[in-house]
Amino acid sequence: MSKDFRKTRSDAPKGFFEFEAAGLSWLAAAGGAKTVPVVAVEPEAIVLQRLISGPVTAAAAEEFGAALAVTHDAGAEAFGSPPDGWQGAGWIGRQRQAMDPTPTWGAFYAQQRVRPFVEKAVRNGNLDAAGASVVDALCDRIAAGEFDDDRSPARLHGDLWSGNVQYTDNGVVLIDPAAHGGHPLTDIAMLHLFGAPGLDRITAAYLEANPIQQWRELLGLHQLHPLAVHAASHGPSYGAELVRTAQRYR
Repeated sequence: MSKDFRKTRSDAPKGFFEFEAAGLSWLAAAGGAKTVPVVAVEPEAIVLQRLISGPVTAAAAEEFGAALAVTHDAGAEAFGSPPDGWQGAGWIGRQRQAMDPTPTWGAFYAQQRVRPFVEKAVRNGNLDAAGASVVDALCDRIAAGEFDDDRSPARLHGDLWSGNVQYTDNGVVLIDPAAHGGHPLTDIAMLHLFGAPGLDRITAAYLEANPIQQWRELLGLHQLHPLAVHAASHGPSYGAELVRTAQRYR
């Protein structure tokens, strides 16, 4: 077996794999959670060090939770700022998303992370106008700063679902980021939305290192983005869940 893993995409837009590499480098520079090493980047491929699967253990989960807090604490220049060395928009999965530095979390999150994908979901027929209006009303409140706190921008993985949290023979290693500056609860919320092995221990270790008040009550706000992303690309069931989540904050 080759020591490297080559991921290809023949129709990759310009900068697609370069953005992934920039995100991995930026996260690694924090000295917290481990990231897969980048071997090479090409226009239609990225070459990564091959990971060897390892057991899901309590120790690995707790180590990762504490390390993720270190990564977040490394910070970012602003909410919405891209990884160091990158300019312009990036991607989450295969969907383009803005990376425009913004002074406040609410304005960034509503305008760059939720509304564009809500609009796309409506265009794709995966969210009706009534549902979109529910989410849009909550976005008004988010953008106005109702849910802002005094936290500085965190250095986020940005697409932290379980498939991007790899248990290896060297502990947890992160892959496939959509890295940017944001609120630290955003990464935790995505883990809780889709589930992850060792989630309870990851969360407990993270919160011991980086306490967040009322974190359970706030998870839904930070799940609006991944739900909207999936509503835009994966079908109306995600649109319905997006609306139900927004309704909890009426």
